[in-house]
Amino acid sequence: MNATDPAGPGSPRATRASELMLLVVAAIWGSSYGVAKLALQYVPAMEFVALRFVMTFVVLLPALRPLLTGVDRRARLAAGSALGINLLAVLLCESFGVALTSAANAAFLISTCVVITPFVEWLMFGKRTSRLMLLCACLSLLGVALLTGSNGGTGAWARGEFLMLLAAVLRALLVCLTRYHLLRLGMPALTMTALQSGVAAAGACALVFIAGTPKLIVSAVAVPAFWGLMLYLACLCTVFAFFAQNFAASHVSPSRVSLLLGCEPAFGAVFAVIALNDHLTPTGWIGGALVVAAAWLATGAEAPHPSQRETLRSWLPRWKPNG
Repeated sequence: MNATDPAGPGSPRATRASELMLLVVAAIWGSSYGVAKLALQYVPAMEFVALRFVMTFVVLLPALRPLLTGVDRRARLAAGSALGINLLAVLLCESFGVALTSAANAAFLISTCVVITPFVEWLMFGKRTSRLMLLCACLSLLGVALLTGSNGGTGAWARGEFLMLLAAVLRALLVCLTRYHLLRLGMPALTMTALQSGVAAAGACALVFIAGTPKLIVSAVAVPAFWGLMLYLACLCTVFAFFAQNFAASHVSPSRVSLLLGCEPAFGAVFAVIALNDHLTPTGWIGGALVVAAAWLATGAEAPHPSQRETLRSWLPRWKPNG
C-alpha cells in the first residue's frame, strides 16, 4: 500500500475510519462500568476480577510468543510481573468501587487519571508539569467535589468514590511504569499486556482461593447472561479496544487519540442513565462535566512532542526501579 492509496496511512479515509474506531472504543470503555455493575450482581468483586483476567489472558496467549524467543527474558518477566500486580490493584479498586457507587460516577471519577498522570510523571521522572495542568487539576478536583457531594458523600457512596479515585491514581502509575518498561526493554505492547493479564489472573485466583470463595463462581456458570457480560468485557473492552487503539495510532495524532478517548466518561454516564436507570443530580452532572473538561484540557496541555521517545529515554537514568 503506497502513500497515495486513498485507504493508506495518513489518508483521509483511514483517518476517518480511525477516528470512528476510537469513538467506538470510547463508547465500549464507557459502557464497561455499567456492564461490570451488571456482572457483579452474579458474583462478588474478587471472583469477577479473577474471571475477567483469566478470560483476557486466554485470548491473549498467542501474544506471549515474543517473550519466549526474545532476549532479556528475566528482565521482561520481572517488569511484567510488577505491572501485573499494579494492574490487579487497579481492577480490584475499580470493581469494588463500581459495586459501591453508580456506574455514572465511576465513569466520571476514573477519568481523573488523565489529569493525575502528568503529576505522577513529574514525581517519577522529574518532568515538570505546566500551569495549564495545574488549572486542569483544580478543575478536576472541583468536579470530584461536586460529584461526591451530590449524593451526601457518606456511607457506601463515600467508599465507592474513594476506591474509584484510588484506581485512577494506580492507573496513572501503571501508564507511567508501562511506558518506562516498554521503552527500556523494547517489548511489544501486546506481549506486555498478555504478561500483565497472566500475572493479574494468577494473583486474583490466589486471592479467591485464600478467601475460600471459589464455589461462588460455580453458581454463575449456568447463567448465560453472566457469560455474555464477561465475554463483552474480555473481548470487546480489552482485545478489540487494544487493537483499535494501536491501529488508530498509525493514522491519528496522539493528542487526537487522547481527545477522542476522553469521551469515555460521557458515554459511560449516558449508558448508566439509559441502561441502569442511574440518577445524577444537576450538581452531579455539573461535576462530571468539569471532570471531562479537565481531561480534555489536559490532553491538549500534554500533547506529545515529536521527539517524545528520545525525551523519555533521557529521563530513564534519573529513576531506576529496583532490579
